[in-house]
Amino acid sequence: MKPVYYDYAATTPCDPEVVAAMLPYFYERFGNPSSMHSFGQETKGAVEEARERIASFLGAAPGEIVFTSGGTESNNMAVKGVAYARRGKGNHIITSPIEHHAVLEPCHFLEKDGFEITILPVDGDGLVDPDDVRRAITDKTILISIMHANNEIGTIQPVSEIGKIARERGVYFHTDAVQTLGHLPFTVNDLNVDLLSASAHKLYGPKGIGLLYVRKGTRLTPFMHGGEQENRRRASTHNVPGIVGFGKAVELAQGSLEKEVRDLTAYRDKLIRGFQEKMDQVKLNGHPTQRLPNNVNISIAHVEGEGMLLSLDMLGIACSTGSACSSASLAPSHVLMAIGLPHELAHGSLRFSMGRPTTAADVDRLLEVLPPIVAKLRAMSPLYQQDSNAPKAC
Repeated sequence: MKPVYYDYAATTPCDPEVVAAMLPYFYERFGNPSSMHSFGQETKGAVEEARERIASFLGAAPGEIVFTSGGTESNNMAVKGVAYARRGKGNHIITSPIEHHAVLEPCHFLEKDGFEITILPVDGDGLVDPDDVRRAITDKTILISIMHANNEIGTIQPVSEIGKIARERGVYFHTDAVQTLGHLPFTVNDLNVDLLSASAHKLYGPKGIGLLYVRKGTRLTPFMHGGEQENRRRASTHNVPGIVGFGKAVELAQGSLEKEVRDLTAYRDKLIRGFQEKMDQVKLNGHPTQRLPNNVNISIAHVEGEGMLLSLDMLGIACSTGSACSSASLAPSHVLMAIGLPHELAHGSLRFSMGRPTTAADVDRLLEVLPPIVAKLRAMSPLYQQDSNAPKAC
């Protein structure tokens, strides 16, 4: 049987139309956009065309889009850039415990440099309470960074409401939208953000290219110094093929967004129902409805996530036990810990994330093969045998 990929939250394949759009910029139109001659001006035109397309999709001005190497750089640029630009006003940053490491690690770095970091709690569904944000703001607060949707459990945050609070208090607001650009309909004004991070390889574009939206008037200290590219905000020769591919990926996403949301939501809900009907002691992680259309994260009691993942992989089904960036770690997911899962249940977790190529047959196959795998692994678990009175679902 054909392999089935359930890890689109980690990365997506490049769409063939994206590859076709990029190819000429590797060998025919290879000029440096910073060069004044015709070769350079031709590629500069391609960069600006992609910038305009992406800006339009986001409801932004082209000059507010800064191209980066990906989501990690964009998040670092936002958090560190605001911190050092506004240090004269204050040193307080607010974030959540379920952010991507590309936000949490810059915050930890800044903490060693005299900044104060407040990490707000989340509830059992992974939601930040906007009232907690309001109460945490002080006269020293310079930045709030709350992700749009979580990459592991799929919970969509009340970003628009948090953004209104930030604006009322004169605090910059950043959101990591790596999982949502091209997958949910929104504009930067809908979200009330000053800064927004995104990455092309999450929406069928190439790896190695991302963006940071910076609202006009937002102060940001560059942390890469060199040339004057990106209006002196990000030095480095432009990745022209990547930028062109990013622009094409956004164009394709715009045309398929409505259908993608509709189809993947149906598949998501079918998987959730099927898992809970076919197996006992299955917990859905993340908000039951306020979640990404393509995300299903479950914990299954008395089974190791790694054992399930390897068994599925042997059958040609790829999924994840957490975010790809931390998959080599034996520690339980920081996201699952933050929503209150006990260690043993967190270790029995799997994330299934779907994409445009996912079919109804793929969903049926997963529902067919996972329950026997779980039954086989549980047959070797003395803890499961002792827990015969456990409820069918939790």
